[in-house]
Amino acid sequence: MPIEAFSPAKLRRALVIKLRHHGDVLLASPVISMLKRVAPQCEVDALAYADTAPMLQGHPALAQLHLIDRNWKRQGLGRQVAAEWQLISALRARHYDLVVHLSVHTRGAWLVRLLRPRWSVAPKFRSGFWADSFTHLYPAQSDPLRHTVETNLDSLRALGLEPIAADKRVALVPGANAEARVAQLLAQHGLPAGGFIHVHPASRWAFKCWPAERVAALCDALAAKGWPIVLSSAPEPNEKALIAAVCAARDRNAVAPAPTVDLSGQLSLKELAALTAQAKLFVGVDSAPMHMAAAMGTPVVAIFGPSGDLEWGPWGAGHRVVASNTHPCRPCGMAGCNDSKVSACLTTLPVAQVLAACEELL
Repeated sequence: MPIEAFSPAKLRRALVIKLRHHGDVLLASPVISMLKRVAPQCEVDALAYADTAPMLQGHPALAQLHLIDRNWKRQGLGRQVAAEWQLISALRARHYDLVVHLSVHTRGAWLVRLLRPRWSVAPKFRSGFWADSFTHLYPAQSDPLRHTVETNLDSLRALGLEPIAADKRVALVPGANAEARVAQLLAQHGLPAGGFIHVHPASRWAFKCWPAERVAALCDALAAKGWPIVLSSAPEPNEKALIAAVCAARDRNAVAPAPTVDLSGQLSLKELAALTAQAKLFVGVDSAPMHMAAAMGTPVVAIFGPSGDLEWGPWGAGHRVVASNTHPCRPCGMAGCNDSKVSACLTTLPVAQVLAACEELL
């Protein structure tokens, strides 16, 4: 049976699925924006993991956000089945005309078969069950010279749509409560908006992190120039330990250093977005907070090791990527050298190189 030609005018409801990590979900937000532009009459929903919900909550083009809790599988088979059935029932009640699946997660193929939308699109992954589940396919990420935002938008290009510049903006909304708490914290520490540098050196993956002593030396150099430093991290023990190591390594004998505020483990994701929106500059590694800072319009200095900065660098103009120029093996895409969890391209990256990038943007 021939596939009906795609028509934005016939869309009443669409579902965008992104079952990945925080940064991946945030970089999928332009797909939601573009769908709403080309089909303003359409209600655009999204499906994501519950822990990544803050990346999309408040998106101005989003009608409903459906969530999968990764903890369902730990609550016993009965509760998991009940939760899954409730989700599928809620999705089927929406009667989607279009499903856009932005990963190769097998759940997307099963959902399309259950929801039976008029059109569905996903990355080319494998033949058979996967390919037969969707009406349209687009090339999976295979070009390391293209950014992930562009690859996500390829899903809509496969439908015959072409994005404009406005579609490519990453949308992140902190919300009034987060903005109010951050305003209170900044006032408490005497920090004006635009008057501090936000440093977030941590990641859940240690092989992406710059050594603590080098982060400390950078903070000392920036503080010596009169810039207050605000440190942040997720509440996970390994990330807070990195911040503690940075603080322990700081040069206490620096001449009249500007103050340092340690907010590690104290902020929600929405509050982290509100904080970075008020910073003069963000300095961090390849992580979700780096993407959040870029989305909030804050100039970013992003420190990259084994991961590909052309695919995953800060999206938009006015940012700087700092990476080793003495390791031609990068980006290798490995979890450290030979998967050792230690990346030589980061452990040897000079402080002066990162400081120079900061000074360019300051």
